[in-house]
Amino acid sequence: MAVPLSQMWTVATYVLRQKLRRQSRYPLVLMLEPLFRCNLACAGCGKIQYPAHILKQDLPLEDALRAVDECDAPMVSIPGGEPLMYPHIRELIAALVKRRKYIYLCTNAILLKEKLDAGWFTPSKYLTLSIHMDGDQEHHDFAVCREGTYDIAYEAIREAVERGFRVTTNTTLFAGADANAVRKFFDAMMNLGVEGMTISPGYAYEKAPDQQNFLERRNTNELFEMILSNRKKQWKFNQSPLFLEFLMGKREYECTPWGNPTFNIFGWQKPCYLLQEGYVDTFDELINDTEWENYGRASGNAKCQQCMVHCGYEPTAVDHTFSSFGGIWGTIKAMIFNTYANPGAKRRLKEEAKNPRSPLARLVELGIADDVKAEAVKEKAGAA
Repeated sequence: MAVPLSQMWTVATYVLRQKLRRQSRYPLVLMLEPLFRCNLACAGCGKIQYPAHILKQDLPLEDALRAVDECDAPMVSIPGGEPLMYPHIRELIAALVKRRKYIYLCTNAILLKEKLDAGWFTPSKYLTLSIHMDGDQEHHDFAVCREGTYDIAYEAIREAVERGFRVTTNTTLFAGADANAVRKFFDAMMNLGVEGMTISPGYAYEKAPDQQNFLERRNTNELFEMILSNRKKQWKFNQSPLFLEFLMGKREYECTPWGNPTFNIFGWQKPCYLLQEGYVDTFDELINDTEWENYGRASGNAKCQQCMVHCGYEPTAVDHTFSSFGGIWGTIKAMIFNTYANPGAKRRLKEEAKNPRSPLARLVELGIADDVKAEAVKEKAGAA
């Protein structure tokens, strides 16, 4: 089981309390961004494109803890930027553990071994090291635009597992992803001893320098159907099984952006982690004053039409699990009958395996990257 029973119980009882209180909008995971700067410059990232004076700023520790208490979600995800560059990260983690929050520290792992050697963190059931791994070596290094990052992260994962930390991987897939390579990557991560894996399609951040490599909804369903059908029993995912079925095209959900609210140096971000349409000072303002009907696919908002990202749709899947007998039964079935035999998807995998291409070649083939752009991306990756 990818999620410890104590965490599952905490989340389940929390959600049921919200149901009993008839709370239609409640937070499940607080996305706490203590900084935007990073030691990588990924082409698909919209965070590091801020001007230098913004990238230099850090969220005051007292503001971070106030947001945690104000929101009171049972889980806290700490992305960035790179959170291991946050000067108060040790104090923040210690305070969250004391509050019995389940923490996902999202890191590219470049600094992780150094921090573990320095004794910055102690293994705890409340702390999970969520390592950014966008596939195997070739695909990961291409996605983050720097060679050698996969090997650094791989060794950091091995070290963290050996030291007794909870470790998961966090994988974002873009256009041109190789389904066979992703499945082999799953094998490698399971063999490495990670607790579970998190996967999601990329979202077209407006600030991201590369706008062409993000998956559209139809392509997302086709890719994840190939990846997640005919599943191996040893694969463990640190996600709602209903959300994985949504990615495969087996379920239709609407986004619940309030499920994973975001707090950063600017305040509470409206409406979600991915869109940036203003900020408010308090969590109550975010929940009560945001015009939620203007967001999500059903709203017709053009920015939401292709999004299938976990921070918007996984809270929907979790809410569905505890909203009805159908949700509970669907989750149980997904946990028990989790291989999803699919002859068509297996045939497509075999066809793709006959003609393996590099990430760059795949983008050129799809018409997303011409030869000139491809060479520029290649040079950027090598020079980073």
